[in-house]
Amino acid sequence: MSGKNIDSRNIKSGKIIPVENYSDQPYVVKTDDGGWLLVVTTGAGTEGATGQHVISMKSFDKGETWCNITDVEKIENPESSYAVLYKTSFGRVYCFYNYNADNLREVIADDPPFKGGKCTRVDTQGHFVFKYSDDHGKSWSEKWYEIPQRLFDVDRNNPYGGKILYFWNVGKPLEINGGVCVPIYKIKKFGDGFMTNSEGALLQCSTINDEKDPEKLVWKTLPDGDFGIKADDSISKISEEHSFVRLSDNSIFCVFRTISGSSYCCYSRDGGHSFTKPEPMRYANGRKMKHPRAANFIWKCENGNYLYWFHNHGGTWYDDRNPAWLSGALEYPTADGMCLKFSQPEPVLYDDDVVIRMSYPDLVEEDGAYYITETQKNLARVHLIDKTLIEGLWKQFEKTDAPKEGISLQNGSDMPKIKPLIERDHTYPDERSKSALTSFCFEFDVTPKEIDAELFSTLNEQDNGLCAVWNAKLELITFYMNDGRRAVLWDCDKNMLEIRKTHHVSIIVDGGANLIEFVIDGVLCDGGTQRQFGFGRFDKYLLDINGKNQISVGDSVKNLTLYQRLITVSEAVEANSERTVL
Repeated sequence: MSGKNIDSRNIKSGKIIPVENYSDQPYVVKTDDGGWLLVVTTGAGTEGATGQHVISMKSFDKGETWCNITDVEKIENPESSYAVLYKTSFGRVYCFYNYNADNLREVIADDPPFKGGKCTRVDTQGHFVFKYSDDHGKSWSEKWYEIPQRLFDVDRNNPYGGKILYFWNVGKPLEINGGVCVPIYKIKKFGDGFMTNSEGALLQCSTINDEKDPEKLVWKTLPDGDFGIKADDSISKISEEHSFVRLSDNSIFCVFRTISGSSYCCYSRDGGHSFTKPEPMRYANGRKMKHPRAANFIWKCENGNYLYWFHNHGGTWYDDRNPAWLSGALEYPTADGMCLKFSQPEPVLYDDDVVIRMSYPDLVEEDGAYYITETQKNLARVHLIDKTLIEGLWKQFEKTDAPKEGISLQNGSDMPKIKPLIERDHTYPDERSKSALTSFCFEFDVTPKEIDAELFSTLNEQDNGLCAVWNAKLELITFYMNDGRRAVLWDCDKNMLEIRKTHHVSIIVDGGANLIEFVIDGVLCDGGTQRQFGFGRFDKYLLDINGKNQISVGDSVKNLTLYQRLITVSEAVEANSERTVL
């Protein structure tokens, strides 16, 4: 990376995890020898190809380098996939994974999309098994052990009547009541979108931290009854990739993806035997959180707070996993038990290529620092995450001081120069462009009028510069930038601003991820019900958006302030002049 100007949130700034080609679920446990033990599904081909198998490796320098790369299952064996790790109280590490132990080469599926009704991808069926390591992951047991699954209605109605099980897992094991619960996601059939009906379950073993003979471990399938954890079929027939955490009162919180445009969540107050009716995930202010058909994860941190990874838009399919976002959560008491409240989110990782998809992360805490692993399916990396970004998410629930280093602007004020958004990279002979990571933010109070109005502008005669305007008919603000070669604009959400009412607005221009974000009255625009996205991604080749030397400011705007650095969403929430504690 020498000579390259890369934001720490850019996935290319992470440290590479060695894999064969395909890579999925790079998950970590900290072992008793002081190292990180990572397990990953890999193979020479693409996802689901023959030869896909589970490997492990160790790091003793927080993911900088990896050693002891070991096959959990050998590449010549039938497909092994989607491994998760659990370390017992006595230091043994269990590795749980899908295993095509019967070496099936095809399974029954819908026609279409599978020609002849046969699916040759066989990595999400078969047997759920484990191996174990008593030497901190240096080696694994020769034998694998199967975990029996109690049949649900979804199993009995699959094409084999439950004799062959369709399932997989991406969720980390949950320690509760001295035992462990390992998630699985049961599938009714394969068809359009691969899985066409899915629901979540837990495989519970209460003796895993005491019993050292793996043959004697007893497993139970939860929840009780014939149905797993799922949204109503009228909302989404897809309920999968459930992620679980244990709250301080021993309640279980669960969140999972759907194809409704939102993730859904529920609670268990009885150790996983039953769950509340799943509902859409919501922020602390009650607004629904948006999320596509992508993995979402919740982690409990060492300080007792929580982090939630998701993608913050209302898509219903597998795409648009870039950028990835974090929301922070705190517990609060209710009559039924502890619940979680979620902050406004922050973009935590991004790629310059908008179609790159990052997913299946894990969180590791070490010496007070936060690390996230992730994969784009053929590259897996470890990232050191800015601690202040994470802590800012939790601070949204407090009364804290807003940023103070901004430049106050009035009508006719000299407009400070904004650094070009790209610059020449002199480390290349052709001096190609690279991002200058130029970020800035305009913060102001506005009282919208019944007519269109310019809020502020530096546009010159050639239309170079930037401006914000109020559209009275649509009742929204449009932000516009033009470098003379290309123009970009982005609107805030509708229904966020009322005429004749004063609102606090932050317009964040993030020159790393190339995002435009609106935060209005302490709430990040997310597109509402009108559009999929609330954030906009602008052209990475936008150059110089300076216009007139003086800025014009409309009479509906007060307290206009320019910050010449990246203002986080959390800081914009803190700056909300009429903010109340969430």
